[in-house]
Amino acid sequence: MPGVITASKPSWIAPFAGLSPRCFGKLLTTLRRDGADAVHRGRPWSLPLEDRVLLVTAYWRTNLTLRQLAPMFGVSKSTGTLVPTRDHTIAERSKNYRYSTNHQVVIDAVTRLIVVVGRPLAGNRNDCKAWEESGAKAAVGKTLTIADGGYPVTGLVIPHRRERGQTELPAWKEDHNRSHKQVRARVEHVFARMKTWKILRDCRLKGDGVHHAMLGIARMHNLVLTG
Repeated sequence: MPGVITASKPSWIAPFAGLSPRCFGKLLTTLRRDGADAVHRGRPWSLPLEDRVLLVTAYWRTNLTLRQLAPMFGVSKSTGTLVPTRDHTIAERSKNYRYSTNHQVVIDAVTRLIVVVGRPLAGNRNDCKAWEESGAKAAVGKTLTIADGGYPVTGLVIPHRRERGQTELPAWKEDHNRSHKQVRARVEHVFARMKTWKILRDCRLKGDGVHHAMLGIARMHNLVLTG
C-alpha cells in the first residue's frame, strides 16, 4: 500500500516532525548509534527507520490516531507500535477534573534547553511531592533551581509572598520577584512550545508511553535549539 508521507521527501519533515531536515538527520544518526535500526527476529518492519521516526513524531505532533495516520504512511493499523488508549492506571483526576499525569521538567533558563524530565506521576499528586518522587530533585542535586509558588519548603527558589497582616513587600523582595518572573517567562515559553505537540494535550499511550513521548519531544526540542 503506497504511502503519501515519507522522509525521503525532505519537504514533509518540517511540517510533521517539527525539525529541519538537518536536525532530523542528526536524530536518525543518534537512533542508529543506539541500535534502533538493528535487525531482530520476527516480522520485519514494513517501513524504513526514517519513515518510522517520521510517523512517531507526526503522531506526537498531531495526536491523530494510528488509524488516521496509517493510510498517509502506507501501513496497516496492525503494523504500528503506538497504542491509542487513555491509560487510567497511571493517571488520576487532577484539579481540572481530567485524568492526567504530573510531569516535572527542568529547563535551563539561559539556553532554554530541557535538562531533566522526571518520571510521570498521577495528576492529583502534589507538586512538592512530585518534585521528589519523580526523580527530578535527585537529578538536579545542589544546582540552584527556581520554581513557581507551588513549591514551598522544597529548597527551590520561589517568589516572595506577603505575610499575614502585611500590605506590601519590601522593595528588595519586589525586585527579586520581578527578576524571578522574567526568568520564569523564558521557561514558560519552552513549556508552550512543548505543548504544540498535541499528544501532550491528550495522550492515548499506555504504560510508559507518555514518558517516552515526553523524553522524545524534549530531545527534538533540544535538537532544534542546538542545530
